[in-house]
Amino acid sequence: MRSIDWWTIAIYVGLLIFGWISVCGASYSYGETDIFSLSTRSGMQIVWIGTSIMLGFVILMLDDRFYNTFAYIIYALLLLLLFATIFNPHTIKGSRSWLVLGPLRLQPAEFAKFATALALSKLISTYGYNIQQWRHFAGALLLILMPMMCIVLQRETGSALVYLAFFLMFYREGMPGSILFTGVAMVVYFVVGVRYAEVFLASSPTSVGKFVVLLLIQIFSISMVWVYCNRRLAWRLLFYSLVATLLSLTLLYIPIDISYIHLAFIAILIGFLIWEGLSNRIGRNYFFIALFTLASTLFIYGTDYIMTDVMEPHQRSRINVLLGLDEDLRGAGYNVHQSEIAIGSGGLEGKGFLNGTQTKLKFVPEQDTDFIFCTVGEEEGFIGSASVLLLFLALIWRLIWLSERQPFRFGRVYGYCVLSIFLFHVFINVGMVLGLTPVIGIPLPFFSYGGSSLWGFTILLFIFLRLDASRNLTSK
Repeated sequence: MRSIDWWTIAIYVGLLIFGWISVCGASYSYGETDIFSLSTRSGMQIVWIGTSIMLGFVILMLDDRFYNTFAYIIYALLLLLLFATIFNPHTIKGSRSWLVLGPLRLQPAEFAKFATALALSKLISTYGYNIQQWRHFAGALLLILMPMMCIVLQRETGSALVYLAFFLMFYREGMPGSILFTGVAMVVYFVVGVRYAEVFLASSPTSVGKFVVLLLIQIFSISMVWVYCNRRLAWRLLFYSLVATLLSLTLLYIPIDISYIHLAFIAILIGFLIWEGLSNRIGRNYFFIALFTLASTLFIYGTDYIMTDVMEPHQRSRINVLLGLDEDLRGAGYNVHQSEIAIGSGGLEGKGFLNGTQTKLKFVPEQDTDFIFCTVGEEEGFIGSASVLLLFLALIWRLIWLSERQPFRFGRVYGYCVLSIFLFHVFINVGMVLGLTPVIGIPLPFFSYGGSSLWGFTILLFIFLRLDASRNLTSK
């Protein structure tokens, strides 16, 4: 017990207290006399908090070797449960992600996070594992993709996207930064391409979005040549790219799509990179950059297909609202608009506990689950919101510190998995409440109402605290 990190547990308890106060404020209706009654959500949340604390205690009492030994078995059982949930006849709000067991409803996707984290830790800590070898890296990707696919088939795209957070752990364990950069670049392409798809250069049929994205592809590819290959060659390629851009701009008032000039230059660039790869001793770098350039080009031309045929109508609407293409204050933008009103009305000190008008009059949908942070902003104001974010920041910092002091790779990898999941949830959830990120429907850790979410995050955190408590052991 002396080895347990009590600072992290203190932060955990602080978040639970803040979370219960927020659930109480979000679910309270005028005229209620007992906020502790089990017939109310605030009363039931006390039950979930109590069972979570008991669950954390049980986890701390187990031998730390249990999690390493049975990591793959736990992962396989949760994966089987996820697969079975796809055929669940119970549909809740259009999702098949819930198992209904009498009065109890469980969401296996919340528990699959810690199971996937354990399996990844087990794999990466295997003797001889090297994440920079594609064969080894593919095995880790497979562990992530299988639960993601099951969750997508349950119609829970938001929960599936959480698993992308594991790439932060991969980066810490040696994944090339170019892969992380590729992911960021794809996001930039998507945002710019969609946001300015219907804006045209002067009187030409050239889309500003496509023109800018093709230019970005050239700049990113040439930058990678500068970093990984030959700086002098990169300067020459940049000069040729500038010439192609100026040439295309001279044809601006001719009724042709001048983005084809950029496309032709990119095709020549890909061919040149492949040629350099075949005739150079560091050919692998040239081949990777050529692959990056080709994938980037195919991605931007596949954006229309993704928006039209892959995404659901409500998902397209949310992205359009986020990017400022649609306002739709009565449709897709209603939740975010009302949550922004609620947060803004809180001012510096807030309206006080149970005094929030936006939340009491139920203007904000899902205000005690996905949008619970707006209750914090309205009732506790800027000071309360900043305090909550500082608590989460303290938790993230503490997890980094604990992860780095682990004597075994298994513990360090699992710690960074926990850190990545918490960071993703907090960033996306708070961002979507403020209108900064898409609304993908994921809970705020320890705040959103519900047992599955609270239990899942508690298990995730306390397994790591148990692993950390055994850090002083020199043998297994």
